Amino acid sequence: MVFLFLETDLSSHAFDQAIALEMQSDGSFAGHTSVAYANMVGPFGGISAAQMMNAVLLHPDRLGEPVSLTINFAAALAHGPFQVQARAARTNRSTQHWIIEVMQGGEAVLTGTAFTALRRETWSLDEEAMPKVAPPQQVPHGEGPVPAEWVKRYDMRPIAGAMPQVWDGGGDSSLTQLWVRDNPPRALDFASLTALADVFFPRVFVRRATLVPVGTVTMTVYFHADSAQLRNSGSSYLLAQARAQAFRNGYFDHTAQLWNGAGVLLATTHQVVYYKS
Repeated sequence: MVFLFLETDLSSHAFDQAIALEMQSDGSFAGHTSVAYANMVGPFGGISAAQMMNAVLLHPDRLGEPVSLTINFAAALAHGPFQVQARAARTNRSTQHWIIEVMQGGEAVLTGTAFTALRRETWSLDEEAMPKVAPPQQVPHGEGPVPAEWVKRYDMRPIAGAMPQVWDGGGDSSLTQLWVRDNPPRALDFASLTALADVFFPRVFVRRATLVPVGTVTMTVYFHADSAQLRNSGSSYLLAQARAQAFRNGYFDHTAQLWNGAGVLLATTHQVVYYKS
């Protein structure tokens, strides 16, 4: 796998092109799927979540900054144009609740909710400490074939729990740890952090070292950082860690954390995935 790492301006970055939305006269946003973020079936779920996050970020009625985002993958998003409808269901003095839908062919394919708020300084603590691992410069890039186009958009340096190289059913843990950032590097913001929260390969692949059909059903991202902390993270690597908690009756979950290089916990995420054994 060959990577090229060059700083680039946002207007030319594949990520910004992928999440670009145009506001329509009815208040909705028009978007288009990106071949640069194609998955094995349909688009990379992280880019779809980032597109929905961007609809809230761009909305003229938005109050505050994102605190949480939940995306439900109701149907497969086909390659082509789509519409995003985002509306503030409730606005309070310092908080706001959003309802989001992605429409294609006149039907909802993705649904979601978001919560934004005006943050204020309080007593703060990261109880989930960043694991002690080798710095990214000492960790080689992931090896092996790229399973999907979207993987090329990220510089991934796995520490533990990489994609299996041999599918022999010999996995013994669902834990993955890796350094990751956009490829080419891009300054971190809420939209890109949303997508980065979904860079983990399915836990069932890692735990069983067996390829089975999978698909994310629902995904939630909790943003612990504000925009200033994201700016301070720059375009540096994030340490990302994910682990499943249960595989049962066709569904499994995983929890994940993302820290910046200074050890600040930027976001945590939880998702539920369908699998067929």
